[in-house]
Amino acid sequence: MKDDYAKFSLKSAFQMAEEYGKNAPLSYNKYLKVPELIRLQETLSEPSSHDELLFIIIHQTYELWFKQILHEIDATLDWIKEGRLFRANHSLRSVISIEKILVAQIHLLESMAPIGFLEFRDKLNPASGFQSMQFRELEFISGAKDEKILNSFKDDEYAYGRLTKRYNSPSLADVFWKFVCGNGLATDTHEDRVNAIIAILSVPEKYAELYNMQDLLIEHDEMIVAWRSNHILMVERMLGMKHGTGGSEGVGYLTTTLAKKFFPELWEARTHLTIS
Repeated sequence: MKDDYAKFSLKSAFQMAEEYGKNAPLSYNKYLKVPELIRLQETLSEPSSHDELLFIIIHQTYELWFKQILHEIDATLDWIKEGRLFRANHSLRSVISIEKILVAQIHLLESMAPIGFLEFRDKLNPASGFQSMQFRELEFISGAKDEKILNSFKDDEYAYGRLTKRYNSPSLADVFWKFVCGNGLATDTHEDRVNAIIAILSVPEKYAELYNMQDLLIEHDEMIVAWRSNHILMVERMLGMKHGTGGSEGVGYLTTTLAKKFFPELWEARTHLTIS
């Protein structure tokens, strides 16, 4: 009887705990799922390298910020299509604010000791930052669509599905140029687009919201280039000219990405802008 009572009491305790979890008022930890969140950092090194936790947290944080950037750009696309440029520009300002954090966050990785990074780096093979699905989504949605990059994700059904959708959907660049055209400026060719931006830059007050938008778009471009540049210097500081874990040339490959621009016409227009 005592054993039966003990089993009954234990079962009751578990049931009460379960009921408490279901019926307890909302808390900070419950809303943000903090217990689940802090269990997501699983190191591969054995014994665990001191610096691996930082490496994982930084990159998981990047992925969360990428998620928010995509959320804001998706909203921007909708605002532009509805002709609500004030709201679109507000979301773009949020994007740029986050990207400034991304640029600064790179330097946290430089606090790792190079030898500490090497303690777990080989465990990452063949994973690579090149495989960041959300960063590739960010590139595609901004206007830099690359079929080779898309095809490199074919073995990852989830990532390939998301990237294919982005690849086939209008980008921020597409929607922006369509809106510029709707404001009476030709955008059919590269030269037309450059001239349209020159017109906007020449008389800002005539195209006030468009002026603000092109300024935010070029800053979006600038922040991503700054992130790439800081990333390259961080990798070289940590690893020199070693090859990447995914088999790339490391710093050599990353340097080639600096020439990428989402809105090349915005940059070129500055070259041709003159005072009438």
